[in-house]
Amino acid sequence: MTKLKDIVTYLNGIAPLSYQESYDNSGLLTGDVEMDVNGALLTIDVTEEVVEEAVLLGLNLIIAHHPIIFKGLKKLTGDNPVERTVITAILNNIAIFAGHTNFDSIAGGVSTRMAEKLGLENINILSPKKGALKKLVTFIPVEYVEEVRRAIFEAGAGTIGNYNECSFNVVGEGTFRGSENTHPFVGEPGVPHSEKEVRTETIFPAHLQSQILRALTEAHPYEEQAYDIYPLENEFPLAGLGVIGNLPAPLNEKEFLDKLKKVFNTSCIRHTPLLNKPVNKVALCGGTGSFLLETAIRSGADFYVSADFKYHEFFNANRNIVIADIGHFESEQFTTELFYDLLLKKFPNFALHFSKVKTNPINYY
Repeated sequence: MTKLKDIVTYLNGIAPLSYQESYDNSGLLTGDVEMDVNGALLTIDVTEEVVEEAVLLGLNLIIAHHPIIFKGLKKLTGDNPVERTVITAILNNIAIFAGHTNFDSIAGGVSTRMAEKLGLENINILSPKKGALKKLVTFIPVEYVEEVRRAIFEAGAGTIGNYNECSFNVVGEGTFRGSENTHPFVGEPGVPHSEKEVRTETIFPAHLQSQILRALTEAHPYEEQAYDIYPLENEFPLAGLGVIGNLPAPLNEKEFLDKLKKVFNTSCIRHTPLLNKPVNKVALCGGTGSFLLETAIRSGADFYVSADFKYHEFFNANRNIVIADIGHFESEQFTTELFYDLLLKKFPNFALHFSKVKTNPINYY
């Protein structure tokens, strides 16, 4: 039987909670991490009907894109759909997990799945995250450099783009004197000592800090390890919102709109005036994406595909790009497939079911 904590740890490892937006509430919302889970129901939204579906299927875990508990609950009296849904889940011992803006913010995440459905190539993050990287500087006795470096690389440090095991190293001399209560690896307590050491610098994703420091401590021979950690403002190309990519071959604008309607199964696309030029480069963002419009324009994209644009925001295209608002649910509908593929890879014998409940609250007439 699979433990809930194994599922939660795995998904949070792929899309760290530190990547979610400040307003969000991703992660485990109900359930005991020590409970056994017999399978998961995958859905975009958690509604009363979805919880009832899980009960009928005998499943005790729901994995959703949108958090059912978003702004917080001050009571549980069943006065509204959110309260009733949470109450029903708790009474039936059903855990609820949400992977929301943290799954929007990873390479291979929600927007990437949109791009793959359209057949885009050379897919990259549209707006890479800043502040998601840190630099580790540590000092290692010469004979142990390879061993310690290997440990911190295996813990997740040292990746820059398509390169890994990246570090900068310079040889110098370290000095120290241990108190009478120490047991120094080299030298003697109370006696000043100098040792030939290598200053090693490497970068790492900030959410991996604990495991990298643990690896450093376990591999380093010194009783007390000297290290510094610096926050970086560098962009992290493997995390951020939206994506951009190229069509395999140019399409005219109406052909591309037809492709959007077919791929995202929608009969209605709100868009700005067409510019009568070929569509080569496409920017996308699942869900509400107007905040990335200027970034999409600067990227040189011909189309920006997203959702939830307000009336006046359409004017901001300014004939520099075509905005295609395909609908919030429509843009995120393939997130359940993303969850399925990720979980199947790690837990091949874990039962996974796609919800058959239509949770999209918007209908078109």
